[in-house]
Amino acid sequence: MLLLKELPTPKSLEKFAARYPDTDIQAISDFVSLLRASADISQALDRLLARYGLLQGRWWILVLLLRQDNLSSSPTDLAEKAGVTKASITGFIDSLEREGFVQRLPSADDRRKYQIRLTAAGLQKLDEIIPDYNRKIAGLMSALSLDERHDLLSLMKRLVANLEAMQ
Repeated sequence: MLLLKELPTPKSLEKFAARYPDTDIQAISDFVSLLRASADISQALDRLLARYGLLQGRWWILVLLLRQDNLSSSPTDLAEKAGVTKASITGFIDSLEREGFVQRLPSADDRRKYQIRLTAAGLQKLDEIIPDYNRKIAGLMSALSLDERHDLLSLMKRLVANLEAMQ
């Protein structure tokens, strides 16, 4: 992901608006700041997970499997829940399987299908990471009161509900 490290200055935004007169400078500035904050948070999560030999893609697959009562899911369901393609999920599963964190189990109903199951090693990996993850997330979120978090999430949901404006 390309990260815009340098946010636009008021002068650069004015230059932009001079060329494109219908520009809402404040909307552009706020939007880019929001993107930057979310990218910074995502990078911080990647740095935390990298200490444990993971990045977000593989991490979220392990977490999704942990959520299941039987610690198993189909690749299709994992791809859907993770918001990635089946090809991407296959790559994540392959690498997690190589490390022994997941295993492919044949489907009882259809030989062409299989389930992905979290192994004991995968569960042990999560047990190693999650306490630190929980502490770090709580520390990050402590910058906001519960009311502020509620307001922030409510505002973000409104933005997401308005994404058709980007189409």
